[in-house]
Amino acid sequence: MTKKYLISSIFFLLLLMKSILLSASSSFQTGEFKLGAAKTGMTPPKGSIIGDSYGIRVSEGVHDELYIKTLVFEQAGKRVAFITLDVISLPHLLVMKSRALIHKQTGIAVNNIILNATHLHAGPQMNPLFWDVVGGSAKLKSQEFAHKLPELILESVKSAISKIQPVHVSIGNVQETSISFNRRFLMKDGTFKTNPGKLNPNIVRPAGPIDPSLSMVYFESLDKKPVAILVNFALHVAVVGGNNFSSDFPGVMSNLIGKVKGEEVVTVFTNGTSGNINHIDVSNSNQLSGFDESERIGTILADRVLNALNSLRPIPITSLKATIQAVNLPVFKVVEKLEMIWAKDVISKFGKPKGSGFADVVSAWRILDLVKYQGGLDTRHNSTTTVPLTDDGSALESEVSVIAFGDQMALVGFPGDAFVELGLGIKLNSPFPFTIVSEQSGNGTISYMPNKKAFPEGQYEVNSARYRSGGGESLVDAALETLISIFYH
Repeated sequence: MTKKYLISSIFFLLLLMKSILLSASSSFQTGEFKLGAAKTGMTPPKGSIIGDSYGIRVSEGVHDELYIKTLVFEQAGKRVAFITLDVISLPHLLVMKSRALIHKQTGIAVNNIILNATHLHAGPQMNPLFWDVVGGSAKLKSQEFAHKLPELILESVKSAISKIQPVHVSIGNVQETSISFNRRFLMKDGTFKTNPGKLNPNIVRPAGPIDPSLSMVYFESLDKKPVAILVNFALHVAVVGGNNFSSDFPGVMSNLIGKVKGEEVVTVFTNGTSGNINHIDVSNSNQLSGFDESERIGTILADRVLNALNSLRPIPITSLKATIQAVNLPVFKVVEKLEMIWAKDVISKFGKPKGSGFADVVSAWRILDLVKYQGGLDTRHNSTTTVPLTDDGSALESEVSVIAFGDQMALVGFPGDAFVELGLGIKLNSPFPFTIVSEQSGNGTISYMPNKKAFPEGQYEVNSARYRSGGGESLVDAALETLISIFYH
């Protein structure tokens, strides 16, 4: 062996050893990415109240089960819990109690606990304002169910932690344009109208876009067994109607995926920003309704997900970061005492003979959500599920959240029933190549969240909004600032 060849060989070995050491160091620093997934039953009892936004219907039974679905991510000793409930929205008290309980029992940092609602309209009524309207045993059953939820959420998180294992992650999306529609329309007289009716000859065009992206995150064990699938799509979960609890089209989708990939696979659905998006095709007078339409939509989504799984893009996850950013939203007005008295009277007569019209009920609920109650949060929680007010009552204390997976993927939690334009604004401007935005997240209910353009147009969603024009955009700005800060630091 020549001296020159020996030196070259030694040099090569030194480079190889350095590469191995750097690789080992990197693995030690970043840690192996792990996931635990679980689903826990949370179906309310028959005879409790069904919770579409103003729901005062007493349930007659259960069409299909409701669930809490939990993903616990882990890397380098850090854990993040991502929890989704089959409810219409998240009461502030539920979020606070659940975060505190999970932190105490599992050690997961409070700012690493992100809750989401699927925005299910055939789930439990969570608002004490409407429990009081119904009263009787239905109210008591709904109260008892809500009281038990934090423990059920904790149970789901603990179950997910017990199943933590190393996983591979793949991401991707497909375009689905046949099942979602912007429900606000420009009319021939220059006004705007929400849900103007089928084949209305006065419709000019939809007032805004849809978000056609059906986004997927696929978690697979190291031996290629499916563990969990996160699916995100912007569409109001308000199809089935009726007097039976049901998980609607996300439940149909999840069940069909389970039949193909295995019942142990946890399929989590989160809703994209769908405050102005629903399933109603105004050009189709023969569209299905109720459970038939729910089955159709769920089947389409399941088919699209299953067909896309083999083409998803694997991503490395070199870090795991989570943060919650507080955002104050100026209210549309500070409520006066006489307005509060009027609003309480309107709500007390809701659903009764000679009660006020629906427009008055919408206004009354908005007023009662913005009252600065004497007695602090405890008193407030007896009347509303909405996030707290600042000390002077001039703004709502909301939040956005971000979970970042390396430099490839981010999950954004956005509060309220947000207009699709807000979610699109985040996704189009995020520095992360793959960004999912889930509405009905955050620290509590906040009702409809129109974009600035919609305020002069008016209609139901704007009349429901608790904040002033521009509030939605301020949340978008906060989300983008957080995404950019995490990405570049």
